[in-house]
Amino acid sequence: MSADFPAWARVYACFRRWREQGLARELHDRLRGRVRLAEGRAVEPTAAIIDSLRAALAHGPEAARAHDVFARRPRLWRNHTWETDHVQAPLLVDADGDLVRPWVTWFIDTATKTITGTAVTPGYPSRASILAALRAAVLRTDPYGPAGGVPEHVRVDRGKDFLSKTVLGALGALGTGVEDLPAYSPHLKGTVENLNRCADRMLFAALPGYTLTRTPRRSRKKTGPDSPLPLSFEEFTTEALVWVRWWNTEHRPASLAGRTPIEAWNADPTPLSDVPESALWALMLEDDGRLRKLTSHGVRWRGRDYIGAWMAGQAGRSVRIRHMPHHNHEIEVCDPAGRHLGTAHLADAATPEQLDALCRTRTARARRLRDDAKKAEALRRQRYAPATTPTTPQRLGAVTATEADQELDAAAHHDMATLALPDLIPPAPPPADWNTPPSLRPSIAQHPRTGEKKR
Repeated sequence: MSADFPAWARVYACFRRWREQGLARELHDRLRGRVRLAEGRAVEPTAAIIDSLRAALAHGPEAARAHDVFARRPRLWRNHTWETDHVQAPLLVDADGDLVRPWVTWFIDTATKTITGTAVTPGYPSRASILAALRAAVLRTDPYGPAGGVPEHVRVDRGKDFLSKTVLGALGALGTGVEDLPAYSPHLKGTVENLNRCADRMLFAALPGYTLTRTPRRSRKKTGPDSPLPLSFEEFTTEALVWVRWWNTEHRPASLAGRTPIEAWNADPTPLSDVPESALWALMLEDDGRLRKLTSHGVRWRGRDYIGAWMAGQAGRSVRIRHMPHHNHEIEVCDPAGRHLGTAHLADAATPEQLDALCRTRTARARRLRDDAKKAEALRRQRYAPATTPTTPQRLGAVTATEADQELDAAAHHDMATLALPDLIPPAPPPADWNTPPSLRPSIAQHPRTGEKKR
């Protein structure tokens, strides 16, 4: 308690009497009324606040949250604001022989609760997943639509892939504003967070292999004959798209007053802004940013040759390269003005057998490096002896001189900095027109008799 107050027991006893007689609540009501009058509002609160208080008194705080207006935005019109996010399905699917956890990327309209675009990625998503979902969201032709068009705003949650130069460039070319929300603030994009929660309870929980945790513990027990087989990636994608169709056409959220999202979308008279598919195709690709020449080997990009049948007889032509992120098996070739010329595929691509062997080699190398890092961390950790009386700390972990020399010699042969010979080939002096610091300028001495200058 502050020094201006009496003993805390006397203050608490006074406060308890006020609370039992209702004086504390009356004081709060009067203070709230003065603050509301000073802000130019009515003295009495709205009916929603009164209902929230009644629900809290009757059924507890959980019932009061149903009347809470915290972070609730006014409902506007379709395509005014979209929200987007990734959600990981807590189950394993078979993707070309590998068991991976799929991710779903989608866009949802906040006014009508309509899922406008969806993309499913086996494994971790990237900006390519966002571009694919955005393309499906904007297009309204088969197999997409009828919801879609160009949104006015898109809310993202500060993810690196959502704020990448490619994604921001595509949204900027569409004339869409990006609202970058603060980190760790899911309540500011509640529409897509509610969609993620509903997908976990309504979609993922009904599929074979579902687990309650995102990363279940690995079990050494072998899979029994009665265990459900994992879905293939194609089957999971089909289930996800069927559920999205059900959400849009049959699901009736409470906020839509008994209507489905697509019914609320069709009832909104707001005009839509469409983009031709040919123009949208160019917006969804990354630009290489430089001109290249066609040769007899095709076009050179990132140290690889890409070739297409349409390149015959066009050697020496200047072209630009556009590509989908991480899709390095093929590229799109355009002229300097941006007109599409054709698709080029990777020349001399590795065979499936080589890819499988390379994957096994990389997996073994990664496992070996993890083991080495774990052993190095265990050796680096310094242990001390426990003490029961005041004494100086005693280090543990004795090492012989031979063991120390062996470990130092092994480390010396792996450290490239110690193996470097910087004086083997002396560097050439910088040109005279270079603006070098005085400490790096070579010293020039003049011969006392001949006057010859030497460095």
